[in-house]
Amino acid sequence: MQLFDKGKPPVGVVLDCDMGHGIGDVLALALLYGLEAKNEARVVSVSVSNSNLNAAAYVDAVMRFYSNAPASGPFAGFSRSLPVGLGVGKPEDAEFLAGPLAKKKPDGSPVYSRTVHSLNDTAEVPALIRNALTSQNDGNCVVVLTGPATNLAKALGLPGVKELISEKVRLLCVVGGAYPEGPAEFNFKSDVAGARNVFAEWPSPIVALGAEAAAQLKYPASSIENDFGWAPAHPVVDAYRAYRPMPYDAPAGNMAAVLYAARTQDGFFKLSDTGTIGVLDDGRAKFTASAGGQHRYLIFDPAQGDKLVKSFTELASARPVVRGPRPTK
Repeated sequence: MQLFDKGKPPVGVVLDCDMGHGIGDVLALALLYGLEAKNEARVVSVSVSNSNLNAAAYVDAVMRFYSNAPASGPFAGFSRSLPVGLGVGKPEDAEFLAGPLAKKKPDGSPVYSRTVHSLNDTAEVPALIRNALTSQNDGNCVVVLTGPATNLAKALGLPGVKELISEKVRLLCVVGGAYPEGPAEFNFKSDVAGARNVFAEWPSPIVALGAEAAAQLKYPASSIENDFGWAPAHPVVDAYRAYRPMPYDAPAGNMAAVLYAARTQDGFFKLSDTGTIGVLDDGRAKFTASAGGQHRYLIFDPAQGDKLVKSFTELASARPVVRGPRPTK
């Protein structure tokens, strides 16, 4: 069994997603656990912005798959699996996640164990995010937002959270908008007020990945067919196959946001000048360049395309690594 180094731990990642809206967040979560397997990141909080119970249950099942955590029994309470935050927004259609959750072994037991079966099994998101930040070393946490900003906006409203973010978070990476200009995009349109609030009030630097960059990024179906053979059953493979008839290449913008947040030094993207991002009434993003601004957006670099796909596939298909107890900092 590998144990965490007793020194400063890898960067902690808070992921707030809209699991169930598409296959992108399934792949992003797999990539995040691939980074954890390489000891490049730690999953410290995962929350879902819509209120679909299947989405939270699937996140829980994936967490337990990667952590080898039992869903019941005397050691369930000591596992490395985390509570799953579930928002109170509009439920998204997450029916494609029902198949993996219902999958059975020959003896009738579930293939993917989970503890989320009802709303009472999920966590309140703003408090979950606040508590996750509290446990991190100063400047050693990143936050990735791949869905509407509803949960982060609510977390910002809790007493003391802005101060926590200033101390703990070195970057917020947001998937949404189009830059330097473009049509309104789903994540911002879904909660204009929340997005506007986060860009106005969030105290750490923010980097956005817009629709124009995300459109260049795909996860190849060939990886699903060839790279996961080490697992007799895999929740990511089952969800991918359930989402759309194979073969298809999937959107990988959410994966790119997680990868960039954890590996900002790797040069996967070019960066815009500094400035501020605002959100207009119709959900369009407006970038205004300014020397003192804390916001930037990612620019796709064709020279990095093959390197990105290679990182996507290697990390998303990585085997879980069993480690000791989760560190608290």
